Amino acid sequence: MSANLTLLILIGILVACGVYLILERAVSKMLLGMILFGNAVNLLILTVGGRDGRPPIRGEGEEVADPLAQAMVLTAIVITMGLAAFVLALAYRSYILTTTDTVQNDPEDAEVAARREAEDPAH
Repeated sequence: MSANLTLLILIGILVACGVYLILERAVSKMLLGMILFGNAVNLLILTVGGRDGRPPIRGEGEEVADPLAQAMVLTAIVITMGLAAFVLALAYRSYILTTTDTVQNDPEDAEVAARREAEDPAH
């Protein structure tokens, strides 16, 4: 039980670090945050899947392991790698165009926010 508690605390730390990095303005930090968050979710799925070491096929009076958790994690790893490749391509394109890694505020969004604030100051 203490191994599961330790793993759950590690998952919580990874999720917290991942969310913090996703909220940063630099694309490279966002990418690292998404990777950390994805790894934390993979660990969570494996932890919830049950104890390891059980056979996936029923034997003589043995408990059966759930292979669905492992299949979901394998699929999640592939999706995370595809997402990482896409964000790296976006970061490279952004760096080539602007020579910076940070995402700037959109001027149109600032205008809309200012107009909304002028129309409804209580909101």
